[in-house]
Amino acid sequence: MTDTPDTNTSGHTTNYHAPVVNMHDGQHNVGINYGTIGDATAHDIELRAAVAELVSLLAELRPHLTPDQDRAVDRALPVLTSDPAALPERGGLVLGRLAQIAAAVGAVGQPAAEAVNRLLGLLGA
Repeated sequence: MTDTPDTNTSGHTTNYHAPVVNMHDGQHNVGINYGTIGDATAHDIELRAAVAELVSLLAELRPHLTPDQDRAVDRALPVLTSDPAALPERGGLVLGRLAQIAAAVGAVGQPAAEAVNRLLGLLGA
C-alpha cells in the first residue's frame, strides 16, 4: 500500500490505498490522529497519581508482609517510581507480582490490589 493515487487510463477515478486528508481553510486543523486523543499530560498526571497511591498503600502493607514479599516490594519500587510513563513497557510483571503479594495478605491487602488494578487499567492492560 502506498499513499500515492492510482489513476485509471481515463483519468477520472483515483483510488487511494492509505489515509488521505484534504483540508481547505479552517483553523487548528489536526488531521488524522492515530494516537492519544486529548491531552497526554493529563494521562501522565493520572498515571503518576496512581503510582503514588500504590506506593503509599504498599508502605502501609509492609508490616503484614513476609521477608520475601518485603524484598519483592523493595525491588518493585524503583520500577514504579523512576519513570511511571515507562510502566507499559516494563511494569507488567512487577504489577502482577505486587497484585499477588496484596492478594496473599488477605483483606488488609485489598486496597493495594485495587490500586494495582486501577494502574493496570490506566496502562490499558
